Amino acid sequence: MGQNGKQTPPRPRIEMRGSAASPEEAAAIAAAIEQFLRDTTPARVTPGPRTSPWLRAGMYENAGLDPAGPSPWGDGEPWGR
Repeated sequence: MGQNGKQTPPRPRIEMRGSAASPEEAAAIAAAIEQFLRDTTPARVTPGPRTSPWLRAGMYENAGLDPAGPSPWGDGEPWGR
């Protein structure tokens, strides 16, 4: 199944070219940059709990709305249920 817009960019490959740093210094710089990228990566967002269809129908009925219509609460249900 396709991801359809949920791709993440590839991780950059860190290299030092034409530097006056020794191989050990270059490795330390690359490791520091990689650690920085790991530390500053945004946390994954997990989707919240899904509303029960029975609860949703009850809220609509209680509010006097048509369950087939759009939600006045921001339509958390995706299209094409």
